[in-house]
Amino acid sequence: MQAVILDAASLGGDVSLASLQSCGTQLILHDFTAPEQIIPRLQGAGIAILNKTLISAEIMAACPQLKMIAVTATGTNNIDLVAAQQRGIRVCNVIRYGRASLVQHTFMLMLALAGNLQAYQRDVKAGHWNCACNFCLMDHRIMELEGKTLGIVGYGDLGQGVAQMGRAFGMKVLVAQRPGTTGAEPDRLSLHELLPKVDVLSLHCLLSPSTRNLIGARELALLQPHALLINTARGGLVDEAALANALRDGRLAGAGIDVLTEEPPVNGNVLLDLDLPNLIITPHCAWASREARQRLVEMTADNIRQFIAGTQTRFVV
Repeated sequence: MQAVILDAASLGGDVSLASLQSCGTQLILHDFTAPEQIIPRLQGAGIAILNKTLISAEIMAACPQLKMIAVTATGTNNIDLVAAQQRGIRVCNVIRYGRASLVQHTFMLMLALAGNLQAYQRDVKAGHWNCACNFCLMDHRIMELEGKTLGIVGYGDLGQGVAQMGRAFGMKVLVAQRPGTTGAEPDRLSLHELLPKVDVLSLHCLLSPSTRNLIGARELALLQPHALLINTARGGLVDEAALANALRDGRLAGAGIDVLTEEPPVNGNVLLDLDLPNLIITPHCAWASREARQRLVEMTADNIRQFIAGTQTRFVV
């Protein structure tokens, strides 16, 4: 069976692909694939391996030999799952590969904002410390995480990892109800109940119709002015224009963002236009430690081996 990687560059150049090359397929690699190249490259392929490449119903119809789509990520919103199910195409993703990397990145953002790291760095580079009357600078608020309340939206593997780390810092953890649910869930609060209670809000849910713009102007207004917002999950969970206004107006103490609605942001982004020390934007790299990416490759290879052997028990459709 022929397997085609459509966006191998998304795995990085420092991981081994040996497990994918030895899982019983003829493997063809493409670093990048433009939309018009997808169908020609998948002609005759039984397995498509991809991260963010869009696979529509039309593409599936044009590639009748396609039997499996192996997504080298957790999110599958780039795949027409209904069409895949109708055509009997198996779609598999990878979960629990990047917990350590993402939790570390989440707390890097949280700690940098809590300590006003960027503001103090700017002051030092501007020479303010050189001419200070005191031995230190204390011009920007520093918030201790111990004793503060951490609110988590999305309590899967990643949310649970952040909660565990939060408790290690001495934080109280509150968990929001799953977005889109209406019934009460034990030990969870509705989002609008949770927001006024938290000092830090961290997002860890997938993007879906029920979570798009989950944090908008109304939700940001419910947060306390000293609160911090962290989003290492998906762009689109936060109304970026509303967040920009809240930061610009001083209605939110800070935000750490690893994801944007458009990636890469070739058309710009309202958040990128801001030059604020209490806004940190990183380029969707929270998941991308070398260790996490290597685990991703190994787990994708396992998915393919199990599919070929007919022993697969965990899949999306």
